[in-house]
Amino acid sequence: MRRFALIAIPYFWLLALFLVPFAIVFKISLSDIALSIPPYLPQLDLAKGWEGFTKFLGALDFENFEFLMMDDLYYKAYLSSLKIAAVSTFFTLLIGYPIAYAMTRASEEWRPTLLMLVILPFWTSFLIRVYAWIGILGQEGFLNQTLMFLGLTSEPLIILNTPIAVYIGIVYTYLPFMILPIYSALEKLDDSLLEAAEDLGCSRIKAFWLVTFPLSRGGIIAGCFLVFIPTLGEFVIPSLLGGSNTLMIGKVLWDEFFSNRDWPLASAVAVILLLILIIPIILFQRNEQKQRESEG
Repeated sequence: MRRFALIAIPYFWLLALFLVPFAIVFKISLSDIALSIPPYLPQLDLAKGWEGFTKFLGALDFENFEFLMMDDLYYKAYLSSLKIAAVSTFFTLLIGYPIAYAMTRASEEWRPTLLMLVILPFWTSFLIRVYAWIGILGQEGFLNQTLMFLGLTSEPLIILNTPIAVYIGIVYTYLPFMILPIYSALEKLDDSLLEAAEDLGCSRIKAFWLVTFPLSRGGIIAGCFLVFIPTLGEFVIPSLLGGSNTLMIGKVLWDEFFSNRDWPLASAVAVILLLILIIPIILFQRNEQKQRESEG
């Protein structure tokens, strides 16, 4: 019973917060749009029991999914989201790895303070932090004022409502998700391995690439997944910092749900997005399992 209880709790959590909502969204994606509340006509009527189910199978169609394949807007939004998520993950890794490495090289008495500084932005509302970047990146914002004061530019740069602003906002927001798993992997590193590599004739740089970097690969993979997966469906940052020039699938979902009131089509977009996200989630789980097996 204890084993069953331990297994049942996470499976019940998965059923209640993932499988059931996914089934509801998938059911709506097979419905037809209508001027009603809610704005769709369900094809599956559970109140009619088996008769309603057989009628549903007879009238089953995937016209909303077919429409997504025919309209260029949607697959361009998916591709743009994949590109922005991949580039943002790369820059987050490029910035986050040196920070995590420097934290592990610091003295032990300073490490808790440095960890607190990494986690400190989470004490402020995510929306407020994104809004703050509007004031920083605007034409009369802090960044342009500083650049003009230093004489680096003669006129304000247009950064806000561009893809650059989206990348800045995403990298800033998700940087802790990259730093923390890499720091956790580097902190477990045995310094005697580096000493042995240097005794065998390796320079510090070569010892880093042959010893430190491969042993921190688990943290790198975990950090990349933790950044890439939520970034792919990001909505707030591209809406506030990217404006109408940035095309991401999260913005398309918002427009379909709240502007066009086309819940069936929006649900079809969400289903495909979830299926795309399942791939990195499965890879992430397999990496975590291999890492636990290697540690065990």
